[in-house]
Amino acid sequence: MSNEPDVVTLLLVEDDDVDAMAIQRGFFEQRILNPIVRARDGLEALELLRSGTVPDPYIILLDLQMPRMNGFEFLDEIRSDPRLHNSVVFVLTTSTVEQDIADSYQKNIAGYFTKDMSNEAYLNIINLLDGYWKIVHLPKIN
Repeated sequence: MSNEPDVVTLLLVEDDDVDAMAIQRGFFEQRILNPIVRARDGLEALELLRSGTVPDPYIILLDLQMPRMNGFEFLDEIRSDPRLHNSVVFVLTTSTVEQDIADSYQKNIAGYFTKDMSNEAYLNIINLLDGYWKIVHLPKIN
């Protein structure tokens, strides 16, 4: 058994191209080279996870407000799926509604962040994720 940590993939579930590019640019600027796989909504994210396109270990960064399948519906799906129910999910959304925050945590998310278009806010989130996956032992899902 190797002591080397597995490379963690980020599944970015985000329909907004500008937000997705800002997150990807932030990882690049911080010299964080973990793979990023993007899905534009919950349905596409489920397809990627269920097909094995997103390798273990992974962390999901999830927007709530998306077409076809929103973030809450996506969370319901993965939490009811025996293969995916242990997925680590962080929410990154524009919603500051207390009910959205409470409902997200009821679905066992690891953290809830609101989008702030400042570069500093994105970098803080990116640095948190980078530190998180370096020190946390993630479960094998697939």
